[in-house]
Amino acid sequence: MANHSDVRIAVIGAGPVGIATGRELLRQGFDGFTIFEKEKAVGGTWHIHSYPGLCCDVKAHAYTFTGAGNPEWSASFVEQPEIEAYLQRSATEFGLDPHLRLETRITAATYQAPGQWRLEIEGGGEEVFDFVINAMGNQHTPIFPEIEGIDQFGGASWHSTNWNHDVDLAGKRIAVVGSAAAAVQIVPEIADAAAHLYVLQRSPNWILPRGRKPFKKRTRALFRQVPATMRAYRKSLDLVMNLSHGASLLGHKTMTTVENMGRKHIANIVSDEVLREVLTPDQHFGCQRPLISDGFYPTIQREDVTLIPAAAQQVTATGLVAANGQSIDVDIIVYCTGYRVLDFERIAVTGVDGESLAERMTRAPEAFKGIAVPGFPNYFLGVGPNGVLLSASFFAAAESNIACIVKLLAEKEAAGAKAIVVKEALHRAYNDWIASERENYSWGADDCISYYHTESGHTPFLFPGDFKTFRRHREETSLSEFDVS
Repeated sequence: MANHSDVRIAVIGAGPVGIATGRELLRQGFDGFTIFEKEKAVGGTWHIHSYPGLCCDVKAHAYTFTGAGNPEWSASFVEQPEIEAYLQRSATEFGLDPHLRLETRITAATYQAPGQWRLEIEGGGEEVFDFVINAMGNQHTPIFPEIEGIDQFGGASWHSTNWNHDVDLAGKRIAVVGSAAAAVQIVPEIADAAAHLYVLQRSPNWILPRGRKPFKKRTRALFRQVPATMRAYRKSLDLVMNLSHGASLLGHKTMTTVENMGRKHIANIVSDEVLREVLTPDQHFGCQRPLISDGFYPTIQREDVTLIPAAAQQVTATGLVAANGQSIDVDIIVYCTGYRVLDFERIAVTGVDGESLAERMTRAPEAFKGIAVPGFPNYFLGVGPNGVLLSASFFAAAESNIACIVKLLAEKEAAGAKAIVVKEALHRAYNDWIASERENYSWGADDCISYYHTESGHTPFLFPGDFKTFRRHREETSLSEFDVS
């Protein structure tokens, strides 16, 4: 394996993608890299977020780095503290500690020929690198609803992203605005403390049973002592996820099966016919992010919990007014209203001829194979537009992206090139293919209303294909698809 210690590489972000990047760089002989992280610790989303009930909706043994399983997972699905600890332990075990610079925020990155990037650090200071890999996650910047009076509320309010642990929930009237991913985890956790809990649901979501099962001591011991059993279990989970590809594919029998499972889940738990109707989605599975929960439906039926089937329309000094006219007085408002997807404004990235990456992505959030953008030489995205998919673990998708990027870096060095940038024609052809294929999926259909769609008419979050195709695209990528200088 070649040694590339003289190549200066900046990795921005020390969440799962940043850790995967550092690991792959070391594997391929690149040790001259720095991982910049603005927080005090490694972990990304799993370090920043801490709301009640926060857990992963992918089974724990599938939510790991390849070849670095965790035999000590406590259950089939695990909560935030276990995941954060796993990520931090993995960073150390992969040998990344010497490469970490914590509490260091990169505010700007400017391309300066030949083949160099100047990075600006918050608080002062600049550093120059030959290659930049943006490994920042996409569940970071909270979205608040654009409603009248949102700043007029006299009580405590916050977004689920920034949970206020200093406020005691006991005996309080609480409104949760939203009923999607964060809400289905938070609502069952805080209902016992609240005097009354109101949940404002703009639209119902498909929710499947979670079925969380603790792992017995002997199971964990088997995974620890015979790693092959854990690897086999991981492969079985990957297979099931890969088979789920059809669940969001319009007209596929798997979609019908999964939607029937969702309806059965509601029917088995929700006894009131009117409430069942309110909770049943009218869009196909996968149009909105699929959810899993065993506690949401039972909690919604409690006497001290009220589901309001309408969006929040106005915030008053004492509470909320819903779009259906219902008014409620509350002490606390929690906004579970999602995140900005692919928020490129977090760093001012300026490429060739002064082009702004944020402005380009606002016009057209596109990337070649989810990793590269024309006009930005030696700058790559760990998980860019259409860089993940529903039918594979986030770790598997991210590792596939990163392996492709580092392979290109190695080819660049072998060619003695200073800079590589994806060819505009290939970038255009690839994204035209993305646009044509997305129409086959519930999340890409024109009648789908969800955060997967942008104002520009793009659907930049998911890849329109199965994991085999996703991985093949990246494995076939070579320097021939890039302009080299």
